[in-house]
Amino acid sequence: MKYAIVIEKAEGNYSAYVPDLPGCIATGATVEEVESEIREAIAFHIEGLREDGLAIPEPTSRVEYIEAAA
Repeated sequence: MKYAIVIEKAEGNYSAYVPDLPGCIATGATVEEVESEIREAIAFHIEGLREDGLAIPEPTSRVEYIEAAA
């Protein structure tokens, strides 16, 4: 499965979350680090859902960029 992630610049680091997996978040000092951390967080989150006998949410979020009107 391929999940959309959102990476945001925070004060002094980066944070990431997965819209389709509420509560699945990560932080890192760099974009590369937060990408690695969110991959691990997704795997851990899905493993926890499986262990609890819960359904794994299907990825449904889409990411698009649009130009802002000037």
